[in-house]
Amino acid sequence: MNFIIKPSVFYITTLFVGLFSFQVATSQTFKLNNSSSELEVQGTSSLHDWEITAEEQSGDAEIENTEDFAIKTLSFSVKAESLKSGKSGMDKNTYKALNTDKHKTIDFNLSSVSQMEKISENHFKATVKGDLTISGVKKSISLTLNIKLEGAKLLIEGEKSLKMTDYGVKPPKALLGTIKTGDAIKIVFKSVFDKKS
Repeated sequence: MNFIIKPSVFYITTLFVGLFSFQVATSQTFKLNNSSSELEVQGTSSLHDWEITAEEQSGDAEIENTEDFAIKTLSFSVKAESLKSGKSGMDKNTYKALNTDKHKTIDFNLSSVSQMEKISENHFKATVKGDLTISGVKKSISLTLNIKLEGAKLLIEGEKSLKMTDYGVKPPKALLGTIKTGDAIKIVFKSVFDKKS
C-alpha cells in the first residue's frame, strides 16, 4: 500500500519543525558564576566613604535569540550576610539595618526590556526594568546594562543609585551615633554567567 502525503501538508510540517528547531537551538540558559562575579555597594558617611562587597551571589539568565539578543529571563540574588566591609562592627550594623534575621537575600528579577542597542558583534546596551527587593521591600527600578556574549560566557555590567530609606532601611550609625552613613548608595556589579550544558 502506498501512502501519499499532500505537498501542502508536507511543507507546513517541515516548516513548523524547522522553526521549532531553530528556536530551541538559539535559546540559551546561563548560571551566574559567583567566584568570577563582583558586586559592590558604595556609600558615604560623616567620616569617610565606604564600600561593602558581596561574597555570595547567584542568578540565572535566558537568551531567547542570540542574534537579536532577546533577554527572556534575568535574575540576581545576594545573600545579605555575605556583604562584607572588612570591619566586623560595620558589618554587624549593616545586617541590623537590613534586618537579615528575617530577610536573607537581596533580589532582582527582570520584568521587561524597553530598549536593546547593538554596539558591536555580541556586544549590546540594554535598558531594562525589574523588581528589586531589599529588606523585604520590593520596588520596580530601571537599569542600563552593558552586555557581552563571549563564547560560553555572558557578561553583564551595570550600576544603580538608590536611597536606603526608599526600602525602609535606616542608614547605619557607628561609635554611639557619632558616625552617620549617608542615605544614598550606589550598587556596582560585574556579573559573569556560564552557559549551562
